[in-house]
Amino acid sequence: MNAPAEFVQPGRASVRTVLGAALAATGLEPNRDGLPWEQWRAELGLPRARRTCVVLVDGLGDAQLTERSGHFPFLRGLRPDALVADTVVPSTTAAAITSIGTGECPGRTGMLGYTVREPASGRLMNLIRWDQDFMPVESWQRRPTLAEQLREPARLAIVGPQRFVGSGLNTAAFRGGRDLSAENLPARVDATIAELRSGRADLVYLYWGEVDHVGHVSGWGSWQWGEEASRTDRELRRLARSLPAGTLLVITADHGMVDVAETFDAARTPELARGVELISGEPRAMHLHTSDDGVAARWRDFLGDRAWVVGRDEALAVFGDLDPRFVPVIGDVVVFMRGRTVVVDSRTQTPASMALVGVHGSLTPAEMRVPIMTLVT
Repeated sequence: MNAPAEFVQPGRASVRTVLGAALAATGLEPNRDGLPWEQWRAELGLPRARRTCVVLVDGLGDAQLTERSGHFPFLRGLRPDALVADTVVPSTTAAAITSIGTGECPGRTGMLGYTVREPASGRLMNLIRWDQDFMPVESWQRRPTLAEQLREPARLAIVGPQRFVGSGLNTAAFRGGRDLSAENLPARVDATIAELRSGRADLVYLYWGEVDHVGHVSGWGSWQWGEEASRTDRELRRLARSLPAGTLLVITADHGMVDVAETFDAARTPELARGVELISGEPRAMHLHTSDDGVAARWRDFLGDRAWVVGRDEALAVFGDLDPRFVPVIGDVVVFMRGRTVVVDSRTQTPASMALVGVHGSLTPAEMRVPIMTLVT
């Protein structure tokens, strides 16, 4: 992969293996031969435990945790023994959470961006909202989830806001598990504690999206992000103190983030608009769909060292093991941004989405590197 030297090339410890490793640590067994859960447990160094809680703090990359560690006194205490892992490509929520829930890379699940071009219709399909008029989730993401592979799926509980229960993304990642809803952070912590104390579940996956939301709106360098980070740390400390004795607590993230310093609108920039029929993905990791052989050269000339611009054949290796069904989903040209630059497209994006301060999706360490922190209560 002839990528910029600073880009992270996945292949080390991966967040993709966290849930499978935690299931193995907890002694929950698959109903078939398949992915190497026990090998993942050993690679991540997870101890065996009767109960486990996996917390996914959306958007809390290792760079954010390091540079704003003053807001995380509890997590700071776990850092000396933490593992720094890689997320998936692209470094975005739909891709990473589905990989966590299935143990598969995005090339196998088809969760290849915030939006993808659906090959049959040629239209954009949003993988967070999940546009149901295209097809059922199960028809797109056909890989079995880890929950579906459990002998006792009900022993895995998924805790998050009500709007995620039965959502497209949760279905893609966690179908087969038992959904529990709780709206705010304290309520989610309470629900997790109650579930593990009661013995109804052996493993609880707790989703925490507020840090990511504030980062998108205000940037991870903002005082608003700092306040949310402090709230997060306090609730995680309360969770750790309240879990049943002997519970394994695993805290990780799906991606990091960069704060935008420079924006180009492809729709209003002739050098970027010419020959491009559709842009899918996200402003840090774009798939350009085109029949114009000159698009890649024009984007390279215009963006220079702000981006890595490659054709589909070179890009395929970046996405890992790729299901042949999803080869047409990859752009004819693929663009991964460097530094703090983004390219938006006012033809398909809303003003609010184009105004986001914190973004992710590319291969920089700030977006790709995530912590895996553990504690036995």
